[in-house]
Formats: sequence, structure tokens, C-alpha cells
Amino acid sequence: MQFGIFTVGDVTTDPTNGRTPSEHERIKAMVAIALKAEEVGLDVFATGEHHNPPFVPSSPTTMLGYVAARTERLILSTSTTLITTNDPVKIAEDFAMLQHLADGRVDVMMGRGNTGPVYPWFGQDIRQGIPLAIENYALLHRLWREDVVDWEGRFRTPLQGFTATPRPLDGLPPFVWHGSIRSPEIAEQAAYYGDGFFANNIFWPKEHFQRLIELYRRRYAEYGHGTPEQAVVGLGGQVFMRRNSQDAVREFRPYFDNAPVYGHGPSLEEFTEQTPLTVGSPQEVVEKTLTFRESFGDYQRQLFLMDHAGLPLKTVLEQLDMLGEEVVPVLREEFAKGRPAHVPDGPTHAARLAARESAAATDPAATTA
Repeated sequence: MQFGIFTVGDVTTDPTNGRTPSEHERIKAMVAIALKAEEVGLDVFATGEHHNPPFVPSSPTTMLGYVAARTERLILSTSTTLITTNDPVKIAEDFAMLQHLADGRVDVMMGRGNTGPVYPWFGQDIRQGIPLAIENYALLHRLWREDVVDWEGRFRTPLQGFTATPRPLDGLPPFVWHGSIRSPEIAEQAAYYGDGFFANNIFWPKEHFQRLIELYRRRYAEYGHGTPEQAVVGLGGQVFMRRNSQDAVREFRPYFDNAPVYGHGPSLEEFTEQTPLTVGSPQEVVEKTLTFRESFGDYQRQLFLMDHAGLPLKTVLEQLDMLGEEVVPVLREEFAKGRPAHVPDGPTHAARLAARESAAATDPAATTA
């Protein structure tokens, strides 16, 4: 089981003092948060991709490459790479390069994005979001696995005898998650390729995400990749902690009430009841997170959103200390209890490479790429 954090990279005014960080401050804060994640023993740091204010992470591989140079163990991921508006050729080359720089500590989460104006900025039509996601990933999948590609589709110029460089590290492409909050077509796509499915269940009730994950697991098995329980699932989450729940609620409430993604909708109490948001003590975070397995089955990756809504960097780093020292060790132990042996661990480059080599020793034609 892998635990980590993801950031959306929002630049949001702190409602308690009216201060808005500069873009430079926010970018540097994201790096500090990633380094802290490794320091406190987390497994994964993931960044979103946005091309519109008030967000700053327009170039995830640039940031992740910088973080790779300053870390040794942390898995570096995106919490959305826009498969719809990025050229698959550029994705293939950027992430293969990052793989080499990070010695394999890289995976990628594909998503359509939820900001309509981004599509025309990159020459695309939002009404073609699903067909773009399907076609572009089909090409990307081949670019990482075939040394020479001939290809023709609807949304970009044809390729003739094309080789993406550099080739993936050890001939093993980055592990791919397909992220979705609403689209069964994306769950289907993840199942078809035998990739991971990340249900970013941070806004809607669990029943919606149960349906998506059940679809993914069933179709994963029907496509012949393994049993439904062996499908690779990741979940989102949001937490804010203090030693006691009253202090946590009192401190977080102004951030919740004023944040663009939360404010002026359901109350904090309603939101925490209906979604994974936990505002309370470390023990309350543990208790609520453990219920996710009851709803979604054994899964491989849990990412928390912790640096949003205008929270100052000092507060976020305090949150990460509590997460790493008091929450994640307990979650690791508890999630391991009763976990069936056939349920896979979270994907790593080293483990996937070892599995491929083991399969090849048994059957020279086999591959797990």
C-alpha cells in the first residue's frame, strides 16, 4: 500500500490575513512540500497540470525533474496529465526522459481535465474530450512499446517510421493511472489496457465512485488481466489535523468557507459527512481512511490533498509531520491486516521490472509492460 500527497497548485488568498502568495512563492512551496513528503516517509508526491490562473503547475515534468534531483526514494507522479490537450509524442518523450533522470521513480496519471477553456488554447474541442482521451492514449501506449511507429488518426498529423526518444528506462514504460471523477469511459479505458484507475473521490458521495471502481474491476477481469481484486486502484482524500478535533475544525473552517473549490456550497459538516474530507485529530483521519477499504475493496494507493485553500506553508508542513508520524504508520499496519496474498502491492519500477524478468524466465514471449 502506497501513501502520498497530491497538489493542485492553487494560488489562493489566505482568508485569515488576506495575503495571497506570489506564483514564485507557491512554486517554491510545492517543492518544499515534496521534499517534506520524503522526509516524513511518504511514498508518493503528485502534481496536477493546469494552464489557467489561479493555478501554477503548467509544466509538471519540469517540477518533478527538479524534485527528482533532490530526493532519493519518493515516487514522482502527476495527479493529472492532460491526455486530451497534450501531444502524445511530447508526453512519451517528456516522461521517458523523467524516468531516466529519476532512475525509474516515475509514473503518470492521465486525465481529461475539467477546465473547458484549456481545449481551444491547445487547438482542441472540449466536445471531443472522450474521443481525444481514447485516441491519444492509444498512440501514447504504442509510442512507449514500439521502437518504430506508423500511425494515423483523427486529431493529429500521421506518423511514419517515428521513434520517440529516449526510449523508456529498461524498456519499461512508466506505470499509468487513468484518473476520473465522473466518466465510466475512462474506467473502461484503464481496464482495457490493464492500467491503474485512480478515483479522485474528493467531492462526490462514495456511491458514485463505488460504481466507477466496480465497473473498472469487472472489466479489468473480463479483459483478461487478472481477477477483479487484482485490479490496481488509487483513491484521493483530503485531511486537516490538529491534536483535537475542535481545534482542527475551528482553524480550518475559514479556509473551507472561502476556498473557490469549497466555499458557498455545503457546510463543512455536510461536506465531511458526504465526502472523504476529514477535519479532526490524527486518530479520526485513521478511522475514516480505514473505511475506504470497506467501500472500495483492497487498493494500492492513497493520496491526500493537504496544501490547498490558501493554507500557509508552515501549516501544511505541520500537517505532513502528523501524517507521516501518526497517521500513515497506523494505516500501513491496519491495511496490511487481512490483505489477501493475491492483491498486488502499489506499482514501482523495480517491482514491475522484476516481474517482467520472472515472467520472461518462465515464458520468453511473456511481458508485463
